[in-house]
Amino acid sequence: MTASYRYDVEILHLLISPAHAYFGRARDGAADVPTTDADRVELVAGKGIVGDRFFGKAAHMDAAVTLLSIEALEAMAAELGVAPFDPLLTRRNIVIRGAHLAPLLGQEFGLESGGERARLRAGRPAHPCAWMDRMLAPGAHTAMRGRGGVRCQPLSDGILSRGPAVLVSPVPLDPGQAGNPSHLRPSRLP
Repeated sequence: MTASYRYDVEILHLLISPAHAYFGRARDGAADVPTTDADRVELVAGKGIVGDRFFGKAAHMDAAVTLLSIEALEAMAAELGVAPFDPLLTRRNIVIRGAHLAPLLGQEFGLESGGERARLRAGRPAHPCAWMDRMLAPGAHTAMRGRGGVRCQPLSDGILSRGPAVLVSPVPLDPGQAGNPSHLRPSRLP
């Protein structure tokens, strides 16, 4: 039987956008696309978040949902000596407080919120792009390396809601490390 660790977290933001905003040259500015910070989102196994730009796209099936720890953004802003960042500018789908995400790479885990549970697999790091220097602050692209979150594949249908949640992990996590950069590679599952 696999061990299970439960962590109280908070889902702060649930971003849905039907189109890409960051493409081309950053100096030309971001595209004006609708973006929603939803109260709840619907996940579909193997496809992603209903209504999001990565939903059902073959190239993103194993990485259709991105998770980011708010502690990483807070640490970056402090290091750069700037005001806190707007987490929505990172374009990550789920922004949470209270979890160090890097140890989840290569693992299946659950998020429970609003009485529902969604199962996901954290497949690879969500590397930052050069747009972060323009959208967040100069130096943010480098500061975000190793703490840009994780790209996940939804393994079950489910609903996630903003507010208190529980992250169910097969590996121990150290929430105190959530803001620190990590350069872990995905674990190999047996």
